[in-house]
Amino acid sequence: MRKEVSQSAKAKKTAIYQHYLGDGRNQVSQPAKASCETSEDVLISMLQRELDRKNEQLEVKDKQIEELNARLADVSSALVAAQQTAQVAQALHAGTLQQRLTSGGEMREVVDDKPQKRGWFSRLFFGEDS
Repeated sequence: MRKEVSQSAKAKKTAIYQHYLGDGRNQVSQPAKASCETSEDVLISMLQRELDRKNEQLEVKDKQIEELNARLADVSSALVAAQQTAQVAQALHAGTLQQRLTSGGEMREVVDDKPQKRGWFSRLFFGEDS
């Protein structure tokens, strides 16, 4: 049973090496070079490089978020300005309409005393009233 656990741990360790180093099985299973580093030190350095890469990606994402927030603030201020302009235009139009109504000028309809001409179709079906 102890041997099975040891083989399982070895298989997991090999999988971790393959994932982070990108090396094939042959390179992982070869004996380590004569150096001061142990396999744990190699694993720690691989994980540290992975962590550094993730931190760089986070910095890029933070810059993107800052840029998007700045753009959002610009768009929001432009929207507020557009709404204010629309309100002013609406008030101006309402004032113009009210002025026309109170002066009785251009808003009243022109009433003619002349009878309107009717077409032959309406005279045929509705009769001639005039």
